[in-house]
Amino acid sequence: MIEAEVHLSLHNFLRSQAGFPSWPHHLTMARLVARALRLGRSALIQVGAACGYQGRYRTSFVASALMWYGPVIIVAPEVVQQRLVKVEIPRLQQWLGVNKSIWTGDVWPGNDFQGLFLISPQAWLKAQLTPKDNFPAGIPTIIDGVDDLEAWVRLQLTVTWEAQDWDQLILAYPHIAEEIRSVRAKLTHELFQHPANPYECYLISQAETELLNCLYSALDIDTLPDTWKKFWQQFQYSCTSPTLLWATISRRQGLFSLHSAPIDVAEILTPIWQRQPVVLIGSSLEPETEAPIFRQHLGLSEELTCLKFSDSQTEAIQLYIPYHLPLPNTPEFQAAFIHKVRTLVCLSATSPGLTVVLVGDVPLKSQVGAILASEFGSRVQVEKTCLDENGILISGWEFWRENQRVLPAPQLLVIATLPLPSLEHPLVAGRVTHYKRSHQDWFRLYLLPAALNELQRAIAPAREGQGIVALLDGRVVSRSYGAQILTALSPLARINYLDPSLFSQSSEDDS
Repeated sequence: MIEAEVHLSLHNFLRSQAGFPSWPHHLTMARLVARALRLGRSALIQVGAACGYQGRYRTSFVASALMWYGPVIIVAPEVVQQRLVKVEIPRLQQWLGVNKSIWTGDVWPGNDFQGLFLISPQAWLKAQLTPKDNFPAGIPTIIDGVDDLEAWVRLQLTVTWEAQDWDQLILAYPHIAEEIRSVRAKLTHELFQHPANPYECYLISQAETELLNCLYSALDIDTLPDTWKKFWQQFQYSCTSPTLLWATISRRQGLFSLHSAPIDVAEILTPIWQRQPVVLIGSSLEPETEAPIFRQHLGLSEELTCLKFSDSQTEAIQLYIPYHLPLPNTPEFQAAFIHKVRTLVCLSATSPGLTVVLVGDVPLKSQVGAILASEFGSRVQVEKTCLDENGILISGWEFWRENQRVLPAPQLLVIATLPLPSLEHPLVAGRVTHYKRSHQDWFRLYLLPAALNELQRAIAPAREGQGIVALLDGRVVSRSYGAQILTALSPLARINYLDPSLFSQSSEDDS
């Protein structure tokens, strides 16, 4: 069977590679992927936060895909595709002695293609969500990096109606141009009445919904421009199924854009999983091996082989969680947090390496940057990648997630608060409202899983050098869900004190 062939070949390959990045689960994962290919049975694999960050697991599924006799689709971001095409695949092809064709692109090469086809998640989802038969059914598909899959799907399904689309509509319906301009002016007035928020986006109100209904009632739906027709379809869909309708505005330019996206994507995705066997690979999706919430959100069948690898003890972090720190929603938190950050930075000053301070609150992030810069000078940078060897990076969660791979692993990672999606963000509030209306536990099903996933990915670089992570959110010790957070961050060594020797020891370990 192919499982045995893959196991033996990969085992010999790994033994032949001096200095090859070790990972104890290569053979187990390769066998499971090979089994999924042979049986046509879908699988979900969690490789662990540290391994997911480093990408060491990819050798396993590439070996199985190369040795499989038929075609395989690999869905991966373009930066991962480049790594596969330039490093992983040539190295394994040479060792295994296979000459499978390797294609990258957005269009299926042809019915007789028997090689590996690499495609971006956006292009693959677009093809799967389009009624046309863009890909033959039944071709085994490996999706790498499914931590972001729900976000990819929702982005692909989002319909955006920009300012220039109004001009296109007026050109298509010149006989009611004045009526269109009138509705646009009224919508602009209504939207700009919303109080400013940091996100500059707002859920569509009832008054704005009525204006849109009024406009569409004057149009011939069958002859609408594409964007207007797609928006109308989702606009109508919102009457029967949960849909997010929101606007983003540019106050300075006096312009707005409208957006719509489904809240629940499970029903939309279920037919896709039935067309072909899929192997979904993520870092740490959930504490449970079966990842029930992830599967529920994405409409994945119960008939799914699930496997979860844990980070090893050699990748444990040193976790500092202070007691008696004010909670984030109290007036005392900001001053206490800044004082604790200054203390941590001063204690680690004699140890070389990068310090990262993660602050989700935008005003607090700027304030921390200014205070630390006044004391530590140019070492401090706010969301910049050009840093000194012992630089101090002040960053939001999104910037750190997008740039952590181009920066050195931090010797100290300070986290202000848990990355729970903010209820002040209109889109978060819209999804929470949907859960409430459905009488579902919105915290357990949405906010907490999102925070755990973000948190694990954020600290993954610190695991490389067993760095120190300071989590300054008192809810970890005062709330019932704190135990779940600590479990998700394992392996870890809990430290309850601070002194310079901690950082000296970390530096010696790195050397």
